[in-house]
This record gives sequence, structure tokens and C-alpha cells, in this order.
Amino acid sequence: MNPPRTDARRHHDPEVRGFASDNYAGVHPEVLAALAVANGGHQVAYGEDDYTENLQRIVRSHFGATAEAFPVFNGTGANVVALQAVTDRWGAVICAESAHINVDEGGAPERMGGLKLLTVPTPDGKLTPELIDRQAYGWEDEHRAMPQAVSITQSTELGTLYTPEEIRAICEHAHARGMKVHLDGSRIANAAASLNVPMRTFTNAVGVDILSLGGTKNGAMFGEAVVVLNQDAVRRMKHIRKMSMQLASKMRFVSVQLEALLAKDLWLRNARHANEMAQRLAEGVRAVHGVEIIYPVQANGVFAKLPHDVSERLQRRFRFYFWDEAEGVVRWMCAFDTTEDDVDTFVAALKEEMAG
Repeated sequence: MNPPRTDARRHHDPEVRGFASDNYAGVHPEVLAALAVANGGHQVAYGEDDYTENLQRIVRSHFGATAEAFPVFNGTGANVVALQAVTDRWGAVICAESAHINVDEGGAPERMGGLKLLTVPTPDGKLTPELIDRQAYGWEDEHRAMPQAVSITQSTELGTLYTPEEIRAICEHAHARGMKVHLDGSRIANAAASLNVPMRTFTNAVGVDILSLGGTKNGAMFGEAVVVLNQDAVRRMKHIRKMSMQLASKMRFVSVQLEALLAKDLWLRNARHANEMAQRLAEGVRAVHGVEIIYPVQANGVFAKLPHDVSERLQRRFRFYFWDEAEGVVRWMCAFDTTEDDVDTFVAALKEEMAG
């Protein structure tokens, strides 16, 4: 009896792109090619494969000789694993109120990691030593979760960037108070491209202890990595990753994607293009009367305020999300595959809806 035939069928129009999220983008062709290279034959499971071993060499070239990468499935998993590795059961993490770990991870750091998040309102998504001190107290108070880590995001959820000097000041301030520093780098490539510096310049070189290294938003199919920068800051990473359900059995297929992005300059090319498209979008939007860009456009996101009814009409033509629906603020994201025509068509549609 012949096995049933399965035909892969396309269920979408590959020419349609929107501005909802860089997660909407497909897989970069070079990453797909790398996956094909890694396929076939047998490789040792659970990270003892040749691709994961080579990834360590590549990660050390970016983040220094002591860096160690632990590939995981996704960004939330990376953050939960990383934060558990630098805290005790009674520990707490200071973060911006707008941080992804607080707003967009379904309570995973608290429910799955058992961590208390101590949030601070910020005007631009960025922490400062002074803002950290609003929550950095009570270490000996058994009635309060103990602040043990500071988590920052680069680039932030509002599309803004920390300078290396700002991150150094945060690390020095946190370390002086006995806290570790975690950097959520789901869009770290966009930050490095915009700042025009290597990733090490604002991570290990300025005191960051542990990093969530993004891949998916930069052209991977799936997969991120926790990168330990300060080996003295963490304990039992392998065990934490496993118990957090982030240990991939066929890890070579995560590692080879990160290898494809990081071995040469694909990560940087992808990020630069996405950033350039965001700048093109911002330039077009600024010319539309009645639309206000509310945060500096420093990476691959544009946050704008416009009439609610205009946004709703525009959403029928392009996918994007409200960031703050009550205030009429929307978010438009660009990706590695966003084209100039995509941007120009969107801006033209925005003009039409505003005029209407």
C-alpha cells in the first residue's frame, strides 16, 4: 500500500508584507540554505553536535573569550532562563515598566521563573541609575522580594537605544549594589547597526553579565540563545535550560541558523536594511499633516499618533498594531525583507486615509 500523498500548498500571497512585526517576516534565504546543509545524516542530540560547537567559536568572536552560548527555542524562553540563572528563588528583577518581560511574556518570568518583577515607569523605555534606585532597596527585608538583577532591552520596546556609556553606568551602578545585569537583545542586531559598533561594545565590554541573543526577528526561522558573558554571575545554566523546557533535542537546527547569521555579516546586513526602511518610513510619515512620531526612530520601529478612525481604516489595508489604543498610538515595524516600495505604498495609503 502506497503512503498517502502530501502536497505542500501555499496558503498566502508571498508578495504581501505589512508593518505589524518583524516576526511576520519569513526566513532569510541564506538561513534556509544553512538549514538544508545541516540536514541529513545523524548528529548528536541536545547540543553535542558539530554546529553547536562551532557556534561557540562564533559567539566568542563577537562577545569575548569567556562567552558561552546556550541555544533556546524563543525569546521568552531566553529571558526566563537567563533571569533564573542570575537570581535566587527569593530574587527580584528591576526592569522598565514597558519591558517585554513585563508586558508581553504572559507573566512567564513570574509564573515559570518564579521571579518578582519590580517595574519602573520610564519616558523612553530606558532605565537609568536614578530610575533603578526607585526599586533597588530592601535587600534584608524578608517582606520584600530581594532585588538581584537589572534587566534592560537593546533596542527597547519603544525603539530607542542605550549608548554604550549609558549601559556602562547601569552596570557599574547595579554591580555596586550586588546586582547582576541582563540584556534582552531580541533586536540587538538593530541596535548595533544603528550605533555602528560591534555588539561587544555595549555588552561584555561595559559589564553586562548575561544576554538574550535574538535570531528570529533578524531572519531566522526560530531560535535564540542565552549568552553567558560573566561566568561568575551564573549557576547551573544547563540545568535551568532543561527544566525551563528550552533544551532542543535537535539543537543543530537552532545553532546552524545563528551560525548563518553571525559567522559573517548577515546579521548586520539584515539589521541595517530594516533600520533604513524604518528611517524611510519615518521620513514619509513626518510629511503627513496630523501624524506625530512620538519616540525617536533609532532602530527598526516607528511609533506614531494619529486619529483612531484613520488607524482602523488603514488596518484594513495593512496589518499593524495599536501600541496604546486609548491614546491613538500605533507601532509600525520594518523587517529585513521590507522593501522601499512597501514603505512608499504604505505612506501613500496613510496620506489617502488622512485626507479621507
